[in-house]
Amino acid sequence: MEKEIKLIALDMDGTLLNSDELVSEATRKAIQKAKDRGIHVVISTGRSLDRCRDIAESLGRSSYIVTINGGEIYNEKFELVDQTLLEPKLVERLWELREKHDVHFWSSAVQGQFNTHSPFDKEISEYEWLKFGFDIEDDEVREVILDELNANEHLEVTNSSPTNIEVNPAGVNKAAALLKVCERLNIKMENVMAVGDSLNDLAMIREAGLGVAMGNAQEDVKKEAAWVTSANDEDGVAEAIERVLTARQ
Repeated sequence: MEKEIKLIALDMDGTLLNSDELVSEATRKAIQKAKDRGIHVVISTGRSLDRCRDIAESLGRSSYIVTINGGEIYNEKFELVDQTLLEPKLVERLWELREKHDVHFWSSAVQGQFNTHSPFDKEISEYEWLKFGFDIEDDEVREVILDELNANEHLEVTNSSPTNIEVNPAGVNKAAALLKVCERLNIKMENVMAVGDSLNDLAMIREAGLGVAMGNAQEDVKKEAAWVTSANDEDGVAEAIERVLTARQ
């Protein structure tokens, strides 16, 4: 491990958080230890700020937070410093697919979070969209929708679990967002360790100097990682951080 790690980027669900959606004590201590050594620790999540702020605050001050898979970036004061919107005409097609196949949808807009159980009530064009997603148990239906979305050059298509589909504007991903964060901090991507478990983590795991997959990660993520740490219920993040800190001594 020759590269000096100056920034650690952590996915949340399935990575930083265990199955109870909590940060373990071992992980908290490891994060603080990294910060004490002068390493930036940045949450990089598919969640919106309102769904990760409490956890971020509980970990202490962070220089930046990447949310919505890179659709938004916030600074240490939780001020928005970067945002990329999903064009309403693209959301209209996503909505058509949702209606046609009668599948569960969820979405993030500047105006709030919407899903099958809490739908939006105005025209699609009246919202500022950030991300649109589906959760589809039926493998065949998921493949049909995925095939269309993957063929659309205007979309960035990933997932955060095997049954879901996450859609951002093309070029919006956690790697691109971390590159922006690195530029602001005057750090190179080769000095970043990125840890994750799902396809929405793949870009940052590929682009970081050190890409680490969780023990519970999807197989495609494990294949791309430099190494695989323990699972999220076995303090995998703490293990990865400790390994980096030990290498720096």
